[in-house]
Amino acid sequence: MQQRRTTLTAQGFLVAANLLIPAAILIFAAGFFPYKPFLSGLAQYDDLGYGPPPPPPFNRLVFMVVDALRSDFVFAEGSGFEFTQGLIRDGYALPYTAHAASPTVTMPRLKAITTGSIPSFLDVILNLDEADSSSTLASQDTWLAQMRAKKAGKLVMYGDDTWLKLFPHTFDRADGTSSFFVSDFTEVDSNVTRHIDAELRQNDWNTMVLHYLGLDHIGHKSGPRSVNMVPKQREMDGIVRRIYKAMETYPHLESTILVLCGDHGMNDAGNHGASSAGETSPALVFMSPKLKSVSKPLAVPAPYREDFQYYSAVEQSDLAPTLGALLGFPVPKNNLGAIISDFLPMWPQRREQVHILMHNAKQIFRIVVAAFGDSMLIDSFDGNDCSHMPTDAEELACEWHFLSRGPPLDSSQALDDVEWDQRVLQWLRNSQRTMSSMASNYDITRLSQGAAVALLALMFALVASILSVRSTAGSILCFATVTILYGTMMFASSYVEEEQHFWYWSATAWLVYLSYKRSNMSMLGSASVQGIVLVSMRLIRGWNQTGQKFAGSPDLVKLFLLPHPRLLWCLILGAYAMVTTELMVSTSRLPNAINQPVILGLALSAISFKLAFTNEDAPELVVGCVRSLLHLIGDLSLVARAQAVFLGLSLALIYPLYLLTATKGSARYRGLKVLHGLYTLLALTQTRATNIPLFLLFRILQAYLEALSLSIVEITTSSIILQFASFFAMGGSNAISSVDLSSAYNGISDFNVVAVGVLTFISNWAAPIWWASATTLLLLRNKHNNAGNVFQSHIALLTLFVAASLTFVMAACTALRTHLFIWTVFSPKYLYSMGWSIGQHIAVNVGLGGLLYWLGSRAR
Repeated sequence: MQQRRTTLTAQGFLVAANLLIPAAILIFAAGFFPYKPFLSGLAQYDDLGYGPPPPPPFNRLVFMVVDALRSDFVFAEGSGFEFTQGLIRDGYALPYTAHAASPTVTMPRLKAITTGSIPSFLDVILNLDEADSSSTLASQDTWLAQMRAKKAGKLVMYGDDTWLKLFPHTFDRADGTSSFFVSDFTEVDSNVTRHIDAELRQNDWNTMVLHYLGLDHIGHKSGPRSVNMVPKQREMDGIVRRIYKAMETYPHLESTILVLCGDHGMNDAGNHGASSAGETSPALVFMSPKLKSVSKPLAVPAPYREDFQYYSAVEQSDLAPTLGALLGFPVPKNNLGAIISDFLPMWPQRREQVHILMHNAKQIFRIVVAAFGDSMLIDSFDGNDCSHMPTDAEELACEWHFLSRGPPLDSSQALDDVEWDQRVLQWLRNSQRTMSSMASNYDITRLSQGAAVALLALMFALVASILSVRSTAGSILCFATVTILYGTMMFASSYVEEEQHFWYWSATAWLVYLSYKRSNMSMLGSASVQGIVLVSMRLIRGWNQTGQKFAGSPDLVKLFLLPHPRLLWCLILGAYAMVTTELMVSTSRLPNAINQPVILGLALSAISFKLAFTNEDAPELVVGCVRSLLHLIGDLSLVARAQAVFLGLSLALIYPLYLLTATKGSARYRGLKVLHGLYTLLALTQTRATNIPLFLLFRILQAYLEALSLSIVEITTSSIILQFASFFAMGGSNAISSVDLSSAYNGISDFNVVAVGVLTFISNWAAPIWWASATTLLLLRNKHNNAGNVFQSHIALLTLFVAASLTFVMAACTALRTHLFIWTVFSPKYLYSMGWSIGQHIAVNVGLGGLLYWLGSRAR
């Protein structure tokens, strides 16, 4: 009776802890990722005392965004943008590297480009949900809204439908394309290009937005050095040529400016979202015959630079005030950008240049006042030297009151004019830097409440673990050491960026510990077995270079598999053969006339999809007999092939579910093994081809652990360490840029947020889910060995680890909320903690694992 009461008490604490974890996450997120308030309404010109607003040199804008257009793609040697480089060389184009602040994903970058402001980091999540409309800019001041307010023509848009989500009811003509069908390189751009010629002949628009996605899709699929990259650059350069030639040909386009830019760049893996040099350095080019008067001689193409800084560097937010001056509209209210000074000579009158600078400065000063209070308006500063001010805010106020007195307008004081201009531009930069680095409007109360709820979940999980777990001191000490060390490292940005090393070393040390502990077992203690296990772990560790410091460095994939695709396909086919063989053995009780055709058909279907997918993704890997095999499997679309695999897997579930629900004894364990094999096929389907051989190494480690007869604590510790180690081995990291979207649309022809979300999660957590399934099999072996309430003890320890790590992450994010890397390191880490806690822990380990364990252990 006492034992039952203890068990029920532990279960109560365990349930409460797992309910508190998502509650803590949501409460903390509400305080950590709040929407920033924006001033509504449109900006108007002020009477600055320098005459009317200067006349704009342009009346029409073609704004061409090439997604992930890194600066070297346009400016460096070997670029496909030869016509664009020719315009720069001849003085008809001004090139820049536009700094894109983290997070480097499309939605927040478009917000920065159009408003000139700093978007919320929460837009990273909204960027993944094409059905979301909560992030609209319909009520905010943007250069699109200003161009519409001019009533000088219509607005048209073709390309990424993110524009339609951000600006509903803004465009008079539009055709949006989905930004996440990353397997499409061609049609997604052809759907944009087919509208261009007709629109260029039209005279009824003043703004045309084009957003091309193909280059970004190539990056996600095959990286920046893909064989498809330069041809795609040439295609985009051809669009630039077509538009520029029309500007020279059609009279109604003679005062048109063409802007070519990237919303962000990409890293060496072809992804984006973090803050590496490649991700934050997109190209920006202004093009028009009128720019000849302000251009300077430039060397084109430029040598390749590892920092991707070509020509002058500007901020993406500088686009808003620059376009305002060039096209004749007020700077948007929430802008923090500074006009690009290279364009000032386009206004020959000194009063016009001063008007442009002061209009930009006064608009930003309003934001500074809103941030620091009305005390900024009081002119209590003496002299012209403001460098002695104690705070940045007071220095900005002092400088403003000096600048607001205006420059000398006597043309004889040209030197003073230059100095005053530079002082205004410096003030704009200082204001931009100060406002950009300010802490977000965190809700400290919510942060404290979220952390307190997480701490309460930790306490409940600790009580449940104490009541549930019985084990040796050595195993408990190892578990506690991993948990405490992992939590502590959350306070160091470098350790967060390079977290994979912690798990690789932990996995190696743990395997050595298990080997030493069972060295008296003759076979398992042999040097050869231990060597195979440790070599397998070393191969896993070196498979993909991830993190920040060594991202893109040589690894096993780059050194051996990509240069030798035949070796890669031997390993891939070996992985499929392993799964097929295990499924054959697990279903051997079925008649051969049933199990062999079904299993072989399912395996061949999965292999044919992977062949076709890789041929689209990285055709250079499909060589030799594999290419010959590809010609034999027909011309079905990738969507149809993926659907065939998913349908086959769904139908194959009937047999293991029958074993789990209608049989007893060892048959149920066989049913779980069949399910594990079927999931492995699904994981291979959702995994990049170069990562598939890793499952062979995982299987070696699984076999070793199965033979060790581990305790509950040892199984749980093994599961935690190998789930995290395998996640990083597959190329994962704590950067948004490592999120793999290449398989997010397998089998899907139309956007469905649930299906895409599930497929994206499986793609990125394929290995941890595999280890969760393998852990269930290990736990059932312990159940068979009469080890007590096995699953409850396992979940108690898992919950303790998750609650502890979540509490540490929340504490780090709160304590370091003013840290330089809060948005580039700690905020992405919190998002990943959400994925690990809710997705992997609650949905997979507790939910799916609990269901499988219950089915496999009933009346066993």
